[in-house]
This record gives sequence, structure tokens and C-alpha cells, in this order.
Amino acid sequence: MTELLAYFEKELPLINGFLDEETAKLEGLVKGVARHVLLAPGKRIRPILTILSARGLGYSKDDLYPLAGSLELLHAATLLHDDILDDADLRRGVEASHLVFGTTETILAGDVLLALANRIGADYGKSRISSVLASGIMATVEGEIREIAHISEPMVDRGIYMEIIIGKTARLIETSCRIGAALACDDRSLEDALGNFGLNMGIAFQLVDDALDYESPSGDTGKPEGGDLKEGKITLPLILYLEMLQAKEAEELLAHIKNRTLSDERRDQVLEDIRKHEFGAKTRASAAEYIEKAKQCLAPLPDSVESRVLKLAADFVLTRSK
Repeated sequence: MTELLAYFEKELPLINGFLDEETAKLEGLVKGVARHVLLAPGKRIRPILTILSARGLGYSKDDLYPLAGSLELLHAATLLHDDILDDADLRRGVEASHLVFGTTETILAGDVLLALANRIGADYGKSRISSVLASGIMATVEGEIREIAHISEPMVDRGIYMEIIIGKTARLIETSCRIGAALACDDRSLEDALGNFGLNMGIAFQLVDDALDYESPSGDTGKPEGGDLKEGKITLPLILYLEMLQAKEAEELLAHIKNRTLSDERRDQVLEDIRKHEFGAKTRASAAEYIEKAKQCLAPLPDSVESRVLKLAADFVLTRSK
């Protein structure tokens, strides 16, 4: 992983510098909200993927950093809105923005970041970039809508679960890769190869994220322990647990989750049982299958530092603890 870390160490200061500079230009409370979420510790995986995808196809200009940074702006906007929808307390280890600045200000800041990301993409004067960005935003919103609907009527359905995680997480990671390819060349087959890499990596990323919610304390993840269960999200570790239960018991648990009547004692018991049966590890095993698919998608790319780092980044997804 030395090559991966070296690449991140080289690129992160440039990405963070761009984000610092852009958010400093914003006005009033919107600036405070944006800087609160964007300058908190983050992996910056999406802008790094944009850089790797463009460089992997031979793009050598330094004007790609605003485009790469626009993916972090989009991601931050989704986090701001998502935390309000989930009534979350923590994000990246700090208090959620809507609790610090207010709900109205946080919604408006998210809107500003979405608009700013789109303007940055349009400034490149390449219609494909704007199209890819718009598609990524739409897919992410659709994924959130599906998740809200599923929370309202929870059920043990792996197909619905996959639709949700593809929409709310994987499509934006796919967009990160596609947009780098679209900047570098007009070969749609190469764009598709990198897009499919990002899609499969994004699915694995969310699967691991869902596993972490049942495996790691909040101090490691920066999010409340068992937050998904508290919010009524039916993720794969919980699906595996529900599938293990007798039908009546599973039905009763789903009813409590839906009606927000799950006691702290029962929630702690569910967390303990999921850990006992290692459903987090089984979720990671499913993620590993998608990582292998992702790496296979890179076959059309020429051998380069970037193609190797993309594979290392995919492997890193499986081992992360936050």
C-alpha cells in the first residue's frame, strides 16, 4: 500500500488547497457551513479517483483539480442534506452542521455546493462533463428517495437494498471515475470501463460502511454506534440477522424499527447478536466480490502508476476501519 499512500500524500494538499480557496469565497453563514463539512477530516476518495482516472488515460494538465474538487463539493452537499434527513448527531467525528448552524442554513449551503460543483464542471466547456455530473446528482437523489421510502415501509429485500446503495453511494463514485475519463478522452468504451470500476468499488464501499456501523465504535467511524439501526435503515448486516430469525420475530422487529419503538435494550441486543454471528464480516465478504469485479474492469487501461493505484485503492476499501 506504500504506492497508494504516496499518491494520496502527493495529491491531497492540492485538493484540500482548492477546497479551502473555494469555500473561502462563499458568503456569510453558507461559508461557515461549507467549511465545517469540507475541511473536517475526510478521505477525499472521490476527487482522488477523478485524478487517477484522468491521469490513467494520459491526461497531464494541472487544470483537473477544480473538476476533481467538484466531486468533493457534491459529496459534501449530499452529506449536509443526508444528515438533516437522518437527524444525525455526528459527521466525520464532529457535530453535524445542522446542529451547529441551523437546518435552513445547512440546506442552503448544500444547495450552494451543488450549484458550485455544476458551474465548475460547465467551465470546462465539454458537454459530456456536465451530463455526467447531472446524471450522478440525479442518481444520488433517487437513491436517497428510495431509502426514505424503505425506512417508511421496511422489508427484508436484498434487491431493494442494492438499489438504494447503488443510488446513494455507488453512482457518485462511478461519476468520479467517469468524469476523469470524460476530461481525458472521448472514447466512451474507456469511460465505461472506468465508470464500471467506480460503480463496483462504490457498491463495495457502501457494503463496508454498513458493516462498520455494526463493527466499530463511534470513535473509530465518526458516526454514532449502531446509527443505521437507530435511523431505521435496513442494511445487509441487519438483513442477514432478520433472515436468521423466525418469521414472527423478524416481523415484530421490523414493526418496532418502522414505528421507532425499538427500546435501547433491544437495540443493544440486536447489535450484540449481529456481532456474535459475524454478519459484518459476511457483509465484507460480499464487498470483496465487488472489488474483484472492479479490478477486472481496469483491463482496457494501459499499465501505469495510476492503474496500479486504482487497484490498490479498491483493495483498501475492504480493509478500512472508518
